[in-house]
Amino acid sequence: MTNTLKCISPIDGSVYLERPVLSLDEARAACDRASAAQEDWAARSIAERADLVRAAVAEVGKHTDRMAEELAHQMGRPVRYGGEFGGFNERASYMAEIAEEALAPIVIEDSATATRQIKRVPRGVVLVVAPWNYPYMTAINTVAPALIAGNTVVLKHATQTLRVGERLAEAFHAAGVPKDVFQNVFLDHDTTSALISERRFGFVNFTGSVGGGRAMEHAAAGTFTPVATELGGKDPGYVRADADLDAAVNGLMDGAMFNAGQCCCGIERIYVHESLYDAYVEKAVAWVKALKLGNPLDTETTIGPMANVRFAAEVRAQIDEAIADGATALIEPFPQDDGGAYLTPQILTGVTHDMRVMRDESFGPVVGIMPVKDDDEAVALMNNCQFGLTAAIFTADAEAAERIGDRLETGTVFMNRCDYLDPALCWTGCKDTGQGAGLSVLGYHALTRPKSYHLKKA
Repeated sequence: MTNTLKCISPIDGSVYLERPVLSLDEARAACDRASAAQEDWAARSIAERADLVRAAVAEVGKHTDRMAEELAHQMGRPVRYGGEFGGFNERASYMAEIAEEALAPIVIEDSATATRQIKRVPRGVVLVVAPWNYPYMTAINTVAPALIAGNTVVLKHATQTLRVGERLAEAFHAAGVPKDVFQNVFLDHDTTSALISERRFGFVNFTGSVGGGRAMEHAAAGTFTPVATELGGKDPGYVRADADLDAAVNGLMDGAMFNAGQCCCGIERIYVHESLYDAYVEKAVAWVKALKLGNPLDTETTIGPMANVRFAAEVRAQIDEAIADGATALIEPFPQDDGGAYLTPQILTGVTHDMRVMRDESFGPVVGIMPVKDDDEAVALMNNCQFGLTAAIFTADAEAAERIGDRLETGTVFMNRCDYLDPALCWTGCKDTGQGAGLSVLGYHALTRPKSYHLKKA
């Protein structure tokens, strides 16, 4: 029987999509086509490549209603939020805008006697392994700058969002990007690892689990193929004594619960100055109780099911373990909670870092809240984690936020906001979150290699 990938819809557990995977030989052929097409693609001007990417983005923008409905079926996000085109367009447009400057040679000397410069040249074929939780935005983070920089791209999208890869390929091809320059493929894990180990790619970008990132690095071991990873997160929020309480509640609770908590940089633990703790918790509980759990195709639904029953099972296990160890759950079960993918959003107090819910990635609609006495205690707790993607500080004091941020082991520091990716800033992490440099000018540096020229004229 042909090996297939199945997207199980979280709405009702039905098979939404099923696609056969490529055999290893078929996958090798796809990589060969991408490699053969790369020289001609790189020979085009940066402006032409950027214009084609812009045109592809515009094609995607013609179908935002379809995007929202298909995402609801695939991964459960409510249609009321309208898909992902806003962030998708913002990121691709910014990378197109800065391309000429970011990829310009660094000229050291241009005289009658010598030309010395450093050029940025494409790495070749870029493999993008994209996740399901923000399937358009996470893919475009690498796809757009990789193509603009002169690479060809092979996209392997998550099984939960198979349709997204197809839609992206349709849009890029309709815009005029050659089919061999941008390919969407269906691969199993073994074939993906085999291609990496055979040095079929000049660069691998992976967004997903820590285990998945290890598998990518293991496959690349000894090949010297660069692997960029964005893996797990357990992002903290800190509410200082001088914070705007309502803004902190609205910002952090949205960061914890939006997309059913399935955000790479979602807030998973909150530390509140003891002077604000009781008031914060009271307001946070009211905020969560106002959510409406339900079918994501219903425009009244504000929080949909988790993308997969097994993801919800892990969140339930963390909550149950915490309660057994002394934590208090503040939200009574919602009537729509079915014990499966539809999960009551939860706030836990009385939590400690001995509990998995405050250490391990939850990636679901649960957050633990702890009181702290000062900045030092907050920093110690925020850093007491194996992950390091983002951290959010709510305060009226920007200088204090920067001082605290300098002490935090994280890739991004936010003040008075969270759960956002600014395309002008480098998207990166540390510790078990992995290593990479996405978007910004550094994103172009990652997707190209430096090549030095010393041309002696006399």
